[in-house]
Amino acid sequence: MQPETKKFLYDVLQACEAIFAFTDGKTLQDYEGDLLLESGVERQLMIIGEALGQADKTDPNLGDTITDIRQIVNLRNVIVHGYATVENETIWGILQQYLPNLHQQVAKILEK
Repeated sequence: MQPETKKFLYDVLQACEAIFAFTDGKTLQDYEGDLLLESGVERQLMIIGEALGQADKTDPNLGDTITDIRQIVNLRNVIVHGYATVENETIWGILQQYLPNLHQQVAKILEK
């Protein structure tokens, strides 16, 4: 794996861990009522999407080991360009259902 790809994946790992720290012990209601929390989470999701988009360019086979890589990149694009359509429930669901798996997959890749 190219050093550049590793750097992008490390950024993804750090952003996932930041989101875990931000949301630890929080609920959807907490998220909806805290603009700073919402902004922080969305910023980290943008970093994840951008880093994966760049990593995918440096290693086109990355999609074989990271589930739904294109959807993750597309989420970044929605947050950046379609921010008015982003629903808190959707973001919260992504954090609960998909972020732990992404974190695990990226950690495993970086261990190699």
